[in-house]
Amino acid sequence: MNRLTMFTLFYLASFLQAGAYGLTFMLPRLFEGFGANEKIVGVMLFLTTISTLITVYYAGHLSDRFGRVRTLGVACLAIATALAAYGLADGIGGLLIFASVALGAGWGLTYALSPIVLTRLVTSDERVRYFAILSVALMAGFGLSPVMASMMESAELTVNDAFFLTAVLCGVAGMIFFVIISAVRMHSAANGPELRSSLSLPAVAAIIGSRARLPVIMVCLGASVFAGMNNFQTVFADQRGLNYADYFLAYTLTVVLFRVALARFKGGANPYLTIAALQYVMFGSVVLFLGIGGNLPMYLVVAFLFGIGYGVSYPILAAMAANDADPALLPQTLQFFALSYFIGIFGFPLVAGWMIVEMGSSALLMLVAALAGIEATMAGLRGLQNRVVPAQKAS
Repeated sequence: MNRLTMFTLFYLASFLQAGAYGLTFMLPRLFEGFGANEKIVGVMLFLTTISTLITVYYAGHLSDRFGRVRTLGVACLAIATALAAYGLADGIGGLLIFASVALGAGWGLTYALSPIVLTRLVTSDERVRYFAILSVALMAGFGLSPVMASMMESAELTVNDAFFLTAVLCGVAGMIFFVIISAVRMHSAANGPELRSSLSLPAVAAIIGSRARLPVIMVCLGASVFAGMNNFQTVFADQRGLNYADYFLAYTLTVVLFRVALARFKGGANPYLTIAALQYVMFGSVVLFLGIGGNLPMYLVVAFLFGIGYGVSYPILAAMAANDADPALLPQTLQFFALSYFIGIFGFPLVAGWMIVEMGSSALLMLVAALAGIEATMAGLRGLQNRVVPAQKAS
């Protein structure tokens, strides 16, 4: 299998399995069908968080033993099983708990290992580009699956049917990963011997003590912002008389178009300042969302700005995590980066669901805006520090 075919299949499989995460945005609607509120959504996603963190920690151990791409294939099958279980659930109980745990295990493995596989296939100069393409595939899957669910509801199907269909697509993704195992091994071999991936407490301590600490913290904050805006978007839209599908379609198209257009962009001369500028746009979009009410054109503007701010900054931040890492700890740093991401992406909904029920959606959005502002400021400070250091060396 040639290199182009291998990458095409790799990104296709990534796109197909990413729809699973997009359907977590539909959990409030699914749970509403059997009388559960946003608090229960948060609790189930907290179980997903625990499962994800455990799985990400041991992802390297599993991939060292079974192979990274084979582990990705198994992970996709676990996600497919989880989605089918969600679709079959008719109340709060064991099936729902199983689905939440299985989703965390499968998604944790796919998200942690995919960037590591990519780093073995490309040079350091190519990372931003190939990470950007991966993020395009993931974001397209994230954003289009809720749109698909809305279309299925309009066609008088159910949200449950969307979970069943996405389960099938994740199963196909798993089969694709199994097909490309040999090709990935062959093309990876050209880049030298493979480092072990096992994450350990000494490795975590070393990462925390390195420059990679900042992107690891920032990705958790950004993931919390992303989850706060997207996981309960169906709730926000219903409260304002809007259609959540409009938001997800505008957001997804923005992210995909900008990431494709900027696939060769490496963040400029000072990537952290680029990240800061983009994340202040993200901050502005959340603040704007607080005041637009049921205005559809402004709703689309919010989605557009959030897509630029979060969507474009994320792949640059992921590349900075790789570039700031100790080369000997690159696989472990990317796993720890993924672990931090999942703390925000699946853990923050526990806080968000409680806030919606007890304090209202506006309080949640104010917290989300504050987190976005903090993350942007952290990036700006690192960017300014990076400008000062070269200037001192030159003098």
